[in-house]
Amino acid sequence: MAKEVKKYFLAANSCEGFLSCFKKNYSPKDNWHALIIKGGPGTGKSSLLKYMAVKASDKGYNPVLCPCSSDPDSLDGVIIEEKKLIILDGTLPHAIEPEAAGYCEEIINLGDFWNRDKLVEFKDEIIALSAENKKYHNTASRYLAAAGQLMYDNFKRQSKCVKYEKLQNFAIELSKRYIKKGEGEGKEYVRFLSGTTPKGIITYQNTVKDIKTRIITDDKYGAVSNVINDTVRKRALICGYTVITVKNPFLPSEITDHIIIPELDLCFLTENRFCKFYGNERRIHTRRFCDVAALNNIRSRMIFNNRISLEMLKSAALSLSDAKRTHDRIEKYYVDSMNFEKAAVFCQALSEKIL
Repeated sequence: MAKEVKKYFLAANSCEGFLSCFKKNYSPKDNWHALIIKGGPGTGKSSLLKYMAVKASDKGYNPVLCPCSSDPDSLDGVIIEEKKLIILDGTLPHAIEPEAAGYCEEIINLGDFWNRDKLVEFKDEIIALSAENKKYHNTASRYLAAAGQLMYDNFKRQSKCVKYEKLQNFAIELSKRYIKKGEGEGKEYVRFLSGTTPKGIITYQNTVKDIKTRIITDDKYGAVSNVINDTVRKRALICGYTVITVKNPFLPSEITDHIIIPELDLCFLTENRFCKFYGNERRIHTRRFCDVAALNNIRSRMIFNNRISLEMLKSAALSLSDAKRTHDRIEKYYVDSMNFEKAAVFCQALSEKIL
């Protein structure tokens, strides 16, 4: 049976603002090679990424695909872990400037293949559409911020009901049971499994489907699972393992949703209203670590917060959809100005050189 293609978001339209984790997925000191693609909308950045992913797969590698949270049908990046190679769209809103230019990061400029005169001819239309696109993204950000206030309120309310001594002792024993002392220095990569997109909330559950050992915490609000995941993360890093820390796409500075430890074929997952997992794996239920009576006293308020935050997220997705339609109109001007025949020759030569 073919392996499931792994997919992660490397950036999030979060309730705390737009957050990019691009640079948290490669390291110069670990001999990574990062190709950073520059170019305007419609110049073939995503097409190049898809092409490189296909070529890598043809050569026996297992590329990790990183869809764009503003257009999940396009790619923001491809990670080829076996070669320590990462290829990224380095343009706004997740612009990347090299910090280890040459020996780690390398710029790929697709702007070499456009006709500037054609773009100048339509500069007024492009400027107007860019302003409209920004307006829709700003509207989405306001909806997300409003949703975030309600989600954070639920997180803090649940936190006040948690029996932390009992939970912490459980988390320590759990992490010791599954994570034994390894060798070497622990490494961490930060990603997202879910994201707010023009198509609504998308979660790539299949990315973790084939992991042998999955421990799932059922936690709507994140206060209990966050303690478990943070404890597991710290132990795995201390014990020398590589950790994929998967942040919550709404409140990334507050909540870690999942911890994946590839070397152990092990993951600790959080199941909530946006992220469901199916199977007979062990499930940890949060109520055992909470003051149930105290939770029941605030249940109606938390249900209200859930309902209103969901409406805010739906409105954010609609604004992102409007932004995408505007972006598609901008792309047309760049597509019409590109020499894609020359770009295709370049892409083929690049794949042969890199892979």
